[in-house]
Amino acid sequence: MGQFSYKAVDQGGGHVAGTIEAADRRSAVVALTGQGHFVTELIEQARPRPGRADEKAALDIGRFLRFRSQRVTGKDILAMTTQFSTALRAGLPLLTALELIRKQQHKAATRDLLGDLAEAVSSGHALSEAMAKHERVFSPLYISMIRVGETGGILEQTSSQLAEMLTREEKIKTNMKNASAYPIFVLCLGLVSVIIVMTVILPRIIGTLGADLSVLPLPTRILMGMSTFIKGLFTTFFGWIVVVAVIAGLYYLRKWTRTGGRLTYDTFKLRIPIMGSVLRTIAVGRFARTLGALTMGGVTILEALKVVRDTLGNELLGTEIDAVAEKVKRGEPLAEPLETSGYFPPLLVQIVSVGEQTGKLDELLLNAADTFDGEADASINRFMAIFPALLILLLALVIGFIIAATLLPIVMMQLGGGVLGR
Repeated sequence: MGQFSYKAVDQGGGHVAGTIEAADRRSAVVALTGQGHFVTELIEQARPRPGRADEKAALDIGRFLRFRSQRVTGKDILAMTTQFSTALRAGLPLLTALELIRKQQHKAATRDLLGDLAEAVSSGHALSEAMAKHERVFSPLYISMIRVGETGGILEQTSSQLAEMLTREEKIKTNMKNASAYPIFVLCLGLVSVIIVMTVILPRIIGTLGADLSVLPLPTRILMGMSTFIKGLFTTFFGWIVVVAVIAGLYYLRKWTRTGGRLTYDTFKLRIPIMGSVLRTIAVGRFARTLGALTMGGVTILEALKVVRDTLGNELLGTEIDAVAEKVKRGEPLAEPLETSGYFPPLLVQIVSVGEQTGKLDELLLNAADTFDGEADASINRFMAIFPALLILLLALVIGFIIAATLLPIVMMQLGGGVLGR
């Protein structure tokens, strides 16, 4: 039995509204007709789930105390998408699949999200519409793929493609985090050591020499000046003003790189040696896989390009895709503006050209995506092999300069047979 809210017109012509319990919509209409009501609107209410009210209350309180680890992460979305795809392939209805996945979640935030999606679907909304209300969790690509699946009746295939794409993205993120963990740890440890040496150890060593600072070697004077500046940052009022100003500057710089200055920042990233090549290779792999998946799902080239431009992770490349879309809109084949832009490799241009001529653009792009992903993996591995060495080399230069600046006055004093400046 279900609950239905209704609006109707009674025998006297008056408007009435209320709720009625019935096995299905037809039974509800029959029951209302028997009461002399002409039904104008009938909506099935979401069936209450056991413990849902208590869970909602707990979640409302918990939202204020939820740590970052309790938010819906990329790994949570990947697991949820994989389970959702498996449930659909098993033949489960959409709402049943959402309810089943929700019961399997251990994280409160994920259960809450799936509960909201299930409630929206049970109320008659499309799944893509429900996901669009959680734009911080679901990317434009994710929502577009779900919408394509709903429209074309291929939600099972598009969800499977989404699971593969998210698996690939998560693998890249994990590899980069794992590869950069050690060098970043070494760099941070080295910086802490440098600060301790410059602010505590160095002044004591120089103080034991009893030397006049004006006659000390230049590297030593530079190091002493830096030592005085660093100590002053946390011991003087002016120093704290500088610290606050630097923190505020970094905050607004980060904000600028995500808003008005994003194009400039992304252009700069692509011009960084080695790193720029890695970012471009990753973007090309995303382009091929996303465009292939969307066109295979029945999305037109122009609509697919609008979605693709937001998945590249670089505003400059996104701007180039906008220019490509405008030329395609005027009737040009996709391969020509891609080649003219100069930001996409010849192999991708050739594959797109062949795909357009043979009518198998989606198939060729998805096959080529594996090739580009392999190149991206190789580029990441090369970058991560060089990056730690560069950090360690930089740290070695800094430490070497400190050691030289510290020992130089001692050596000069020994060679001079006395104390400097006396």
